[in-house]
Amino acid sequence: MVNSPLLGAVVVETLAACGATDVVLAPGSRNAPLSLALHAADAAGRLRLHVRVDERVAAFTALGLAKASGRPVAVVTTSGTAVANLAPAAMEARAAGVPLLLVTADRPAEAVGTGANQTTDQVGVLGPSALGVLRLSAASGSVEAWTAAVQRAHVLAAGVRTRRPGPVQLNVEFPSPHVGPVPDVEVRVAEVSGSVGATVVELDERPTVVLVGDAGAAVGTEARAAAELAGAPLFAEPSSNARAGGNAVAGYRLLLESELGGRIERVVCFGHPTLSRPVTRLLSRPDVELVVVSDRADWFDVGSRASVVADRVLLTGQPEGWLAQWLAADEALPARGGPGLDRAAVVAGVLGSVAPGDNLFLGSSQTIRDADLAPIAPHPIRTWANRGLAGIDGTLATATGVALATGRPTTVLLGDLTLQHDLGALVHPAQEPAADLRVVVADDDGGAIFETLEQGAPAYAPAFERVFGTPQGLDLAAVGAALGWRATTVGTPEELEAALAARVQGRQLVVARIPRTGVTRS
Repeated sequence: MVNSPLLGAVVVETLAACGATDVVLAPGSRNAPLSLALHAADAAGRLRLHVRVDERVAAFTALGLAKASGRPVAVVTTSGTAVANLAPAAMEARAAGVPLLLVTADRPAEAVGTGANQTTDQVGVLGPSALGVLRLSAASGSVEAWTAAVQRAHVLAAGVRTRRPGPVQLNVEFPSPHVGPVPDVEVRVAEVSGSVGATVVELDERPTVVLVGDAGAAVGTEARAAAELAGAPLFAEPSSNARAGGNAVAGYRLLLESELGGRIERVVCFGHPTLSRPVTRLLSRPDVELVVVSDRADWFDVGSRASVVADRVLLTGQPEGWLAQWLAADEALPARGGPGLDRAAVVAGVLGSVAPGDNLFLGSSQTIRDADLAPIAPHPIRTWANRGLAGIDGTLATATGVALATGRPTTVLLGDLTLQHDLGALVHPAQEPAADLRVVVADDDGGAIFETLEQGAPAYAPAFERVFGTPQGLDLAAVGAALGWRATTVGTPEELEAALAARVQGRQLVVARIPRTGVTRS
């Protein structure tokens, strides 16, 4: 017997029973059974519902919620092209190992290929981005079978047994009628034991650096502790959550190809380091032993040079004076920036404005590279970024998810083009849970990062502005104000300081107008 409302209720109740706390919904027709069940579960306090009108924004919001909570978060869409809008967030989740459950409502299988409205073959539409695809239909199965399938999808996304969290598609067919009273259902989920690694590798005292790429707070803290215990230099990217303390070298990437960098014999690598070319070259050097620390089934090895992969390492000491030489070389680097409001001033102002315990989210283009050369902060800053595939799309939506998951004020630093890629995330439905967000735009009217790459060479100057720089000339503060943000434009260090002085509260947009100069090659 077809019962779409029952299947919708089972899916939602099983998610809650598995421990899901947040679900993001993009409204539609075919996902109505899920929408009504989610509304009822939210009203009963069994989970928290977030509604976004755009599926792409919804998916990145779910990504941020999952990234910050460490738990699978479901994003629910209707059928057809709505499903394809999940692809960018799914790709990022796969590359970054973020648990994401993509619940895609579908028409009955017999309608595929007939030309029926909003009907396509959407099973597996996310391709290799999805760790797995599970299918359900209200036309077949039972409460027990549906429950088991939803739990399998949740467990697979969480990486409980595989140690490989990521996106999973749960495709749910809802034949008509797909609306009706939400039934009361009881579901029973299995107790699933995890798979935990315990390998520890002890390392000798040859000259070593600890390199930390994009990582969560737990990994960043472990990496920083490893460097400080051994007395090793710490090369920490801005989103590593390790960029603090007396071992951190602020300008490490500027020193890697110096004589001192040539003396590195070992790199102990945590997280996902892909921010700069000097680091990529270091990880590809045949004379450097690469030790990768990963608590997951897979690991990052961009140079294909890893000689050791371990869950934990014990690094007990370093040659005398090794750390001191790096710190002295870092101290001798020339100061960045100049008079007036420039890239360095914006980054320094933003980093200095983030209160202890609050969040910082960095856009993945030039701004995070500017932050990679900033002075070491006096206190650790809880920092986030989408560095799985390092795309600029979905940045604000992901940051919103982080703010909602943590309940902490969140500052977002991004470029003007990055914000333009996610203008839909400036829209906040009035009935939805709100977050305290301060968005700071380093507005240089174009793509500054391209000036640091090969296409920035003089030979390509005639084409540069049109096909790389792409200046838009937009008043982003006016856009933000039109969408309900407290918006202001600043052009001096003093104006920036005043705009950042108050505690982050509500929705604030600060557009910092800066010249497209002062970029350092990545």
